[in-house]
Amino acid sequence: MKVVVIGCTHAGTAFTTTAKRLYGDKVQITVYERNDTVSFLSCGIALHVGGVVKDPMKLFYSSPKVLSDLGAKMMMRHEVIDVNIEEKAVLVRNLENGETFKETFDKLVITTGSWPIIPNVPGVELKGIMLSKNFYHAQDIVKHSKNANKITIVGAGYIGVELAEAFRHNNKEVVLIDIADRILAKYLDKEFTDILENELTVNGIKLALGQKVVKFEGEDGFVKKVITDKDSFDTDMVVLATGFRPNTDLFKGKLEMLPNGALIVDSYLHTSHPDIFAAGDSAAVWYTPTNSYEYIPLATNAVRMGTIVAYNIFEDRLKYSGTQGTSGVKVFSYNVATSGLNELLAQEKGINYGTIYGVENNRPEFMPEYEPVYVKLLYRKDDHTIIGGQVMSKADVTESANTLSIVMQNKMTVKDLAFADFFFQPYFNKPWNFLNTVALKALERLV
Repeated sequence: MKVVVIGCTHAGTAFTTTAKRLYGDKVQITVYERNDTVSFLSCGIALHVGGVVKDPMKLFYSSPKVLSDLGAKMMMRHEVIDVNIEEKAVLVRNLENGETFKETFDKLVITTGSWPIIPNVPGVELKGIMLSKNFYHAQDIVKHSKNANKITIVGAGYIGVELAEAFRHNNKEVVLIDIADRILAKYLDKEFTDILENELTVNGIKLALGQKVVKFEGEDGFVKKVITDKDSFDTDMVVLATGFRPNTDLFKGKLEMLPNGALIVDSYLHTSHPDIFAAGDSAAVWYTPTNSYEYIPLATNAVRMGTIVAYNIFEDRLKYSGTQGTSGVKVFSYNVATSGLNELLAQEKGINYGTIYGVENNRPEFMPEYEPVYVKLLYRKDDHTIIGGQVMSKADVTESANTLSIVMQNKMTVKDLAFADFFFQPYFNKPWNFLNTVALKALERLV
């Protein structure tokens, strides 16, 4: 079988590695990748900027040579510029010499990933305005930030918050701007973001929330000022962290997609054409808390989906069970993780939900050290199934978000979680785990 793969970051690497391991020479894989690298972990950019990861090459977990040694034909610096679905062929441009050629396929795997959303405002083309997505962006950020004192970050999601902290560790003056009135508004509720905003502020980061960037101003072609609808900020460098969009322009009008371009796939990850699969940031995912297709670009989704496509390339063998969008972030001294919906998203979806919020110490109070754990659950009022959870502490309790993810995947209720069997040992927890405790608190309202 002849398989063409377009793009090779997380989903493409996972597919290629798994398919060659499963099938060997039974599948002929040709990978077309615009860059000369594969498998870069963009989530590590802030770690590199902050000096935690000294060598950015360690943020790659595979390489063209590794995949080539497995038997894949790696066509680096090649861009697919058209796809003819009826002919089952791709038109490819060699980015080194400009030559184009056509390649046919039996199966096509779309793992084209995503690209940063660039705001359409005057001055956005000025030098010194950076993106944060790939290896080359990471190099540019590190290089330019060495000579920058004042750095502005536009977007207070995970990437923006992590970069803000990294730059502060480098003793930079940092302004963090977001159009929302809270940081991390898509992930966490106010009980958590109030604490984290204070954490950022006491560590020297200036927050400019509820502000929309309307213009960038520069001198000699370099950005020097960020203008919002409420204020202006002198700057030596800007990083845009305003979200991502799927790289699927090639397939508009050819395959079914969400309004933002994310390709819709079935439970076996076929697109609307049975011989074309999609995985990773180019695809929509089945979001179990709402039972709907959503766009949730996460590396964890990508590697799972790419692996499942490999199992299904000959026949439908494994179903993709969907995602709860589980994620985590470290904000100075706080460890934060979330899974499923927060209140903002639940309201957007029109869900009739209830919440319960609690603060519980992570270990018994007779222990010499313990830390408060902040926990919040969202549940449907009709059947009490859990649809969201957030946890935060100076202790590392982030793995509990994985527990909440399993709870939601299996449609467990508040009662189920209240009496779930968790171990107890004073070095690690209390006789009632904090997830039990907050669920019990909710159950008192419901019985």
